[in-house]
Amino acid sequence: MHSNFLQDLAIILAVAGIVTLLFHKIKQPVVLGYIIAGVIVGPKMWSFAPVHDQHTIENLAELGVILLMFGLGLHFSLKKILQVGLTALVAAVLEIAVMFLAGYALGRAFGWGTMDSIFLGAILSISSTTIIIKALQDLGLVKAEFANIVFGILIIEDILAIAMLALLSSVASTGTINLQDVAVTLGKLSVFLTVVLVVGLLFVPVLIRYVNKFKSDEMLLIVVLALCFGVSLIALRLDYSVALGAFLIGAIVAETREHGKIEVLVAPVRDMFAAVFFVAIGMLIDPQILWQYRIPILVITIVVVLGKIFACGLGSLITGHDRRTALRVGMCVSQIGEFSFIIATLGFQRHVTSDFLYPITIAVSALTTLLTPYLIKSSDPLTLSVDRYGPRWLIAYIDLYTTWVSRLNRSTTSTPHVRKLFIRWAFQLSLNFALLTGILIASAYLGKIFADRPSTLPTWTGGPAAGIWLIGTLLALPLLIAILRKLRAVAMTLAELSVTRAAAGERAPALRAVVANTLLTLGILGTILWMVALTYAILPPWPVLVVLLVLIVAIAIAMWGSFIRVYAKAQINLAETFRDNSSSPIALPSPALPILEGAELLSLTLTPQSPGAGKLIRELQVRTTTGASVVGIDRAGTPIINPGPDEELRPGDRVLLLGTDEQLQRAALSIGGPAAGDKSASQSLGR
Repeated sequence: MHSNFLQDLAIILAVAGIVTLLFHKIKQPVVLGYIIAGVIVGPKMWSFAPVHDQHTIENLAELGVILLMFGLGLHFSLKKILQVGLTALVAAVLEIAVMFLAGYALGRAFGWGTMDSIFLGAILSISSTTIIIKALQDLGLVKAEFANIVFGILIIEDILAIAMLALLSSVASTGTINLQDVAVTLGKLSVFLTVVLVVGLLFVPVLIRYVNKFKSDEMLLIVVLALCFGVSLIALRLDYSVALGAFLIGAIVAETREHGKIEVLVAPVRDMFAAVFFVAIGMLIDPQILWQYRIPILVITIVVVLGKIFACGLGSLITGHDRRTALRVGMCVSQIGEFSFIIATLGFQRHVTSDFLYPITIAVSALTTLLTPYLIKSSDPLTLSVDRYGPRWLIAYIDLYTTWVSRLNRSTTSTPHVRKLFIRWAFQLSLNFALLTGILIASAYLGKIFADRPSTLPTWTGGPAAGIWLIGTLLALPLLIAILRKLRAVAMTLAELSVTRAAAGERAPALRAVVANTLLTLGILGTILWMVALTYAILPPWPVLVVLLVLIVAIAIAMWGSFIRVYAKAQINLAETFRDNSSSPIALPSPALPILEGAELLSLTLTPQSPGAGKLIRELQVRTTTGASVVGIDRAGTPIINPGPDEELRPGDRVLLLGTDEQLQRAALSIGGPAAGDKSASQSLGR
C-alpha cells in the first residue's frame, strides 16, 4: 500500500471523527460534520495539500455513493408504493414540478447558463430521506399522522428522482434537450427498471435465503456486496448512473426476509465509505466561492424552504387534510440532501455545470438541514398564528373545502369489480410487454455483436444473429403466451360490455364474437409489429425465418401447458416475495391456568449488536436450546402476538419471552447478549 494513500485516509478519518464527535455533542447531523471535515482537509483551505492522492479518495467516494444509495434502497419498500395514498402522490409531484421550475427560474435570474439552471431545478426538487427520518426520530414524531404522509412523499420522490437521474445523465452526455430523446430515455428506463426489478425479485430472495442457510454472516455480506456492485456495473454499462443500480438492488434486497440482518451487516461498510463520500464533497468546496455567492445561497435557501412548504402543504390541502397537517408536512420536507449531492456530482463530473454550483448545493443543503428540526417544531405555533391573523374568508374556505373532501372520501364506494379487473389486466400486460421488450433488445444487442465476428455458418442462414434471434424468441415464449391469454380475456370482456342483449337481441353472441376476434387480431398484430421493430436488425432471411417460425409455433403448441405453469410459478414467487409473513394475533392463555404456575415474562430490547438481530425465530431455536418461548414482539409500536417461526427479529424490537427464571436467563443471553440477562423487566404469572 502506498504510504501517501494510507496517510491521506488516516487524516480524513481522524478529522472526520473529531468533527462528527463535536456535531454529535451539539446534536447536529453528522453528515454536516463530514462535509466540514472535508473543507478542513481540502486543498482550498491551505497553501499546501494535506491530502496528496485526491484521485484515490474520489474513487473511494464513488464506492460511498454506491453503498449510500444501496442503504437508501434498503429503506425503500416496494410493497408500500400502492399504499402511499393520493396525498403523497399529489404532494410529491406538485413539489417536484414547483421546485424544478423555481430552480430553473432562479438560475436564469442570476444570469446562469441553461444547464446550470436545469441542474439547479433538479437539485432543489428532492428532499432528504435520511435527514427527515433522523429529525422525526429525534423529535419523537415517527408515529404521528403527518409522518405517514411524509414517508409516502419520500417514496414517490425516490421513484421520480431515479427517472430524473437517468434523464440528466442523457442530457449531460448530449449537452442538449430534445423531447424525442427524453421520450426514448424514459422508455428505455422503464424497460430497464421493470426487467431488473422482476428478475431481481424472482431470483435474489431465493439466493439470499440459500446463502443464509449456511449461518455465515461473512458469506452473506460478500454475496450482498457482489449483488450491489454487480447491478451498479450493469447500470453503468447501460449508460445509467451507478447510483441507480445500487438503489434498485437495495430495494430488491429490502423485500427479502433477511433484509434486517443484511442491513446490520452492511451498515459499518456503508458508514465508512459514505463518510469518505461526504468528506470528498467537502474537499471540493472553496470558501471563497461560498462568500462570493452568499446572496444566491441565501436566496436559494429561502426559496427551498418557502417553495416546499407551499407545494407539499398545498398538495395535502387539495386531498382534504386540515391546515395543521398540511403545514407540518410542508415544513418537514423543506430541505435538500443525498439525491441533490448526487445530481450535483453528476453535473460536475460530466463538466456540464459551472464550478460554483457544487459548493452552492452543499451550502444550501447545510442551511436547510440545520433549519429542519426548528421548522418542524414551529409548525403548530405557525398554524395558531395563521388562525389568529390570517384572512377569515380564506380560512373559512379551506375548512369548507377540506370538510367536503372528507365527506366525499367517506361516501365514495369501492371501485367496481370490472374496473379493478381491467386495471389488473392493464398492469399485467404492461409488465409482460416491458419484459418482452427487454429480452428482444438484449437479443438485438447480442446479435449485432456476434454479426461482426467470423462465423463458419453460411450467409444464407443469417449467421449467429439468426440463432440469437431464435433463442431470444424461445425465451420470450412464456411471456408471449401470457400476453395472448390476457389479450383474449380483455377482448372477450370488452365484447360482453359493448354488445348487450338488450341492444343486439338474438344477434348479440355473433356480434360479440366479431368484436372479440377483431380486438384480439389487432392486439396480436400490434405485438408482432413491435417484435419485428425491435429485432429487425437481426431477423434471419425470409426462407429461414419461415422455417424458424414454424419450429417456434410447434414448440409453443407442444409445450403450451409447461409455459403456462412456468409463468404461473413466477407469479406465485413474486406474490410470496411480497406476502406479509406476520402472524395473526392469537390470545395468550390466561395466567390463572395451572400450567403457567411459576412461569415468568421477560422483556428485552434488541440492539444491532444483539445475537438475535436479523435472524429468524426458527434459526435461533430458542425453545429447543433454552426451553423459553418468544410470545410477542413490539416493533415500533406495532404488536406481533405469538409470532411464527419465520418471523425475523430486527434491531429495535422489544421481544417478550415466556418461561421459568433459568430458561429466561439462557434465552436472554442467546437473543440479546450478555447485557440482556437483566431480570428487572420480568413479571411472574399465575401467582
